[in-house]
Amino acid sequence: MNFFKKVQDKFSPKRTETEVAPSVAAIPVPPVETASSAEAPKVGALDRVKSLIAVGSGKGGVGKSTVSLNLALALQQQGKKVGLMDADIYGPSQQHMTRAVRPKLLDGDLIEPSDYEGIKLISVAMFSNSGQAQLLRGPMAAQVIRQFLSQVAWGELDYLLIDLPPGTGDIQLTLAQIAPLSGAVLVTTPQEISLIDVRKAVSMFQTLNVPILGVVENMSYFICDSCEKKHYIFQQSGGKKLAAECGAPLLAEIPIDPRVAEASDDGRPMFVQHPSSTVGQAYTQIAEKVLAQEQMHRGSDGALGYFLLEWK
Repeated sequence: MNFFKKVQDKFSPKRTETEVAPSVAAIPVPPVETASSAEAPKVGALDRVKSLIAVGSGKGGVGKSTVSLNLALALQQQGKKVGLMDADIYGPSQQHMTRAVRPKLLDGDLIEPSDYEGIKLISVAMFSNSGQAQLLRGPMAAQVIRQFLSQVAWGELDYLLIDLPPGTGDIQLTLAQIAPLSGAVLVTTPQEISLIDVRKAVSMFQTLNVPILGVVENMSYFICDSCEKKHYIFQQSGGKKLAAECGAPLLAEIPIDPRVAEASDDGRPMFVQHPSSTVGQAYTQIAEKVLAQEQMHRGSDGALGYFLLEWK
């Protein structure tokens, strides 16, 4: 069965309640996968991707998707070939922020990802109707992630960014177990209620031996038009504190700017519409630091080379 058919079957609104939500007893509990037991990506999928970087927080509402997309665009501006995989199966945002069109089917089971401003992009939202809920149990959501990794023709990329969903569950574990993650970028807002959950993501990545490349503090402050003063609405220095705790650099403090929401809702992200703004400059800074950190953590053969060697 080709990729389109598999995804359409999962998200078809015609499925019955039994098919969408089978009983717990009907779903066998899968064993914990390792590199030897998980399905290897097919040739043409990840074989020419140099580095995979996860963007996560363990928490919803901190701006992971916005950071992922604008970081991808900033990395491209640095001369890198970049792809972006929307791994948030239950609340995908990338298609809305880009208006990317439905991918094309290639020969066999591979599909060609959509193109947005030169960024290769895939999201579940491209295969479902607007507003349609993704009623999937954990193993089914994990299978979609496997297909995004193994049946999308990513081609030659320097970086494939993975926009993670909230939490530390099935999707995150599936990615860590079957994908050669080169590192993770953590996104937080300054207040402690956000840091509580992001610390759990730090623990997850450390347990899975995924290097933490740095911390982004989003919605860090607001600059008043009349006084040009920084107003710290959600407290101050939470990202700096978290970075110190996990031994990683603070990549940037991104200010609150109403144009960020407007640009994202219009399908033209901030880095596209206002690259020279304070927010745009922050993403350039993040991209430069991520490149330096990833190179520092990369082995002599690269994480992906070692990963493919293990599969062979």
